[in-house]
Order: sequence, then structure tokens, then C-alpha cells
Amino acid sequence: MYVSTFQDVVEWTRTLHEHMAHCLKHCSTQQDEERAKWLLTYLADHEAALEKVVAGFEKQADPKALNTWLYDYISYQPIKPHQSCNAPYAEMSFDEICQEIFDLHNQIIDFYRYLEGRTEIPETRELIGELLKLEHHEAMRLAHQTSRTRDL
Repeated sequence: MYVSTFQDVVEWTRTLHEHMAHCLKHCSTQQDEERAKWLLTYLADHEAALEKVVAGFEKQADPKALNTWLYDYISYQPIKPHQSCNAPYAEMSFDEICQEIFDLHNQIIDFYRYLEGRTEIPETRELIGELLKLEHHEAMRLAHQTSRTRDL
């Protein structure tokens, strides 16, 4: 997806979470390790919930912010999760899955920080700030939940 406006950023984020939810769910059915299978199911549900929350941003965000053009995005490397889900998560261990998911969420957070630092319009800064808070909070929640599972 080519990103040229903040509307595209929100749509890209929603699509990314949707893709991850489908991929994780698909891989959970093929995972042999019970703890990793549980993790994939949990992560799939989490990503699906995030997709719905981000979709809400599209509906309630200021249209002025959504329609603002991004000029600096071109210099930022896009995030590319598994483009097609050929069961890579089904072949990973619990810890490898965690690392992959945390890396992905950290890339999203870094992308939002990048945009936030280059945004001059208050409405767009607020939109990116809210998305950044959401992703940061959810990454911390995932870290906490997976840490608790690891302790079990």
C-alpha cells in the first residue's frame, strides 16, 4: 500500500493488524507446541481487536488531519511483515514468536515517532500521538501477558 496521507497511515495500520490477525490465527492451527499455539491464538485475537480500534480512528478522526499529505514518508522504510502467511509462526518457538511480534510493534511505534517528529499541523500531531499511545500501550500489554505466560 502506498502511503501519501494520514488517512493512508491509519488504513495501512488497520490493514497490517488485520493481516497479522489472519496470519497468526492460520499458523495457530499448524503449531505443534501447546504453549506457542496458545500464544498464537491470543496474539491473533489481540491483533483483531487492534484492527477494530484503529478502524474507529478512521471514523472519528478530524477529516482535516486525515486528508493531510505526508511529504517525509518517502524517506522512511516501510514495515513488511510476512507478506504471505506460509506458516512461519507455526514453525517458531514461543520465544521466537514473541520476539517477532515485539519487533513488528516496535517498528510501528518507531514509524509513528518518526511521523510525530515531522508533523507540524496540530490535528495531525494529535492523531499520530493517539495512534502512538495506542500502539505503545498495546505493546506493553503484550509484553506483560507473554511474560506471565513464560513464567507459568
